[in-house]
Amino acid sequence: MKLFSQRWSGLIISKLLSGPKRFCTIEATLPISGRLLSERLKDLEHKGIVKHEVFPETPVRIEYSLTEKGYALESVIRRIELWSQEWVEPEE
Repeated sequence: MKLFSQRWSGLIISKLLSGPKRFCTIEATLPISGRLLSERLKDLEHKGIVKHEVFPETPVRIEYSLTEKGYALESVIRRIELWSQEWVEPEE
């Protein structure tokens, strides 16, 4: 529960369920600062949920993806999504 209580962690995991993403792609889909996104990704990486891969290209490309431990959270994330669709009113 502590993991999901950190603001934005659940949404970041949810975004990565569809596959590897670059930092700028994740940042563009969430209304958070780059600094906060970077902190959350580092924390999730430290917990073994997210990994990053550096591609030796010019310019360097870095992609973030879920580990096996991260993908194990998919059923939890999907159930939260279903619950929110039924019980949470959309904000205007």
